[in-house]
Amino acid sequence: MSLHILDIAENSIRAGAKLVEISIIEDAGEDVLILQIKDNGKGMEQGTMREAVDPFFTTKSGKRIGMGIPLLAQASREAGGKFEISSTPEIGTRISATFRYSHPDRKPLGDISETLKTLIVGNPGVDFLFEYRKGAEVTCFDTRKGGQS
Repeated sequence: MSLHILDIAENSIRAGAKLVEISIIEDAGEDVLILQIKDNGKGMEQGTMREAVDPFFTTKSGKRIGMGIPLLAQASREAGGKFEISSTPEIGTRISATFRYSHPDRKPLGDISETLKTLIVGNPGVDFLFEYRKGAEVTCFDTRKGGQS
């Protein structure tokens, strides 16, 4: 999933976001894993938002396909979850993917720390807020505050 996070966050940055919020909630008791990415980029019109889940649609010039959002949506559905996207022009976009935690087709999280490091180092003009919840444990990282909180 870390590569999905990287791809979606890079979409946010291309859309002019100066703040990207990434949240992961693992709740084995409720049998759910939730991934949410929210940005303050340029947002999307309703038509663009509907088409964003189509792999043969992209807003990137010179490209004919856009696989990031459709692959995340597919991964969530394959793992018994759901995918939601909401966006408001000039406000930003929120993408939420839920997965049944115990589902055998749920993808592993991957190397989240390396993904965050790549995003932060590669985009010095963008702030990142990361929150990871697993049971009672909460880990937060906020570049606006200079690190962990």
